[in-house]
Order: sequence, then C-alpha cells, then structure tokens
Amino acid sequence: MTWYHYLAAGAFLLCLISLLSHLIRLVRLGAPNDYSRRRGNVGSAIVFSFLGAMSPAKKESAYLHLPTYTAGLLYHIGTFVSIALFFLLFFNIQPAAWIRWGVIGLLAVSGLSGVGILVKRTTVKKLRLLSSPDDYISNILVTVFQFLTLVLLIQEAFAPFYFLGASLLLLYFPLGKLKHALYFFAARYHLGFFYGWRGIWPARKS
Repeated sequence: MTWYHYLAAGAFLLCLISLLSHLIRLVRLGAPNDYSRRRGNVGSAIVFSFLGAMSPAKKESAYLHLPTYTAGLLYHIGTFVSIALFFLLFFNIQPAAWIRWGVIGLLAVSGLSGVGILVKRTTVKKLRLLSSPDDYISNILVTVFQFLTLVLLIQEAFAPFYFLGASLLLLYFPLGKLKHALYFFAARYHLGFFYGWRGIWPARKS
C-alpha cells in the first residue's frame, strides 16, 4: 500500500465511526411518541413513504421541475456507483473493459448533471438565497469525486489524485449535508409513521 491508500483508509475509518455514532443515536431514539388516537396502519404508511411517496407524480418539487429531478436522479446514481467503485479501486480491482466504459459514460453524464445543478443553484435567485456554504461544498466534492473516478478508470497513474479527492470527501461526509445518506432513512420512517398514525397515508381510494 502507498501513502494515498493509507490516507484513504484512515479517512474511511473516521467517516465510518462518525456515521455509526449517528446511527446508534437514531436507534436509541426509537420510534416517535405520538399521543393522539391512532387511526391508520403505520407499517403500510412507512412502506408508502419509501416507495409510492417517492414517485415524481407525488412530489410537487419533482413534477414541476422534471429536468432538475432527472439530473438529480442521475447525479445520485453516479454517486452510488462511484462509492461502490471506491472499494474495488482501493484493492486495485478493475472492472471488465465493457463495464468500465459503460461506467465512464454514466459518470460523464452524472458529473455533468452535478455541474448543472451547481450552476442552477448559483444562478437562480430563490435557490441562491436558500443555499448555505455546505450546499456548494457538498456538490463540488461529490462532483469532483465522480470525475476523478472517471479519470482513474481511464488512466491508473491518476491514483494519487483520486484517493486524495476521495479522502477529502470521506472526511467531510459526516460533517455536512452529505450525511443525509443516513438520515434519509430515518426521515422517511418518521414521515411514514406520522401520516400512517393519522390514517393519511397510504391515501384511501374514494
């Protein structure tokens, strides 16, 4: 192993420990306490919260802005693929050529989607007023990481820069909005619990 492998391994370990502490805290908090009279099926509502409620047709912020929604979807897919590749590339495992070039194409699209989202955030006044420095830092780190992954798949000599970028991302991950990768599940669970308890979700057929 080289210095940049040790750096990435250390950053991953710190990231993992921090995220585990957040997870333990969430588990200890348990289910919400709701003292109102129960009127619905909480389990069905939680399932709906993760599935049906995530449909673009059910989200006003999605169906009114489908290009941005699509870019965000591609951006997240590229992020998941890049993270999965991190573990393969760390152990110098290269995917087959036909898979590698397919992934390169995907990361080119997802990376450009990230750039587009960043440009929209900086140029649209409403989004700019709602944005914090964390929004920009998170976007830049993830987008750069996707492009670094793309370049490394083409040129293995780029490894030091790739693992340096990955380390920065991993160190920042638990500090900012990127940890919504963990809190997303808790938020959807609580949302389903809240509306399920009141019999609002899933919506009843008229």
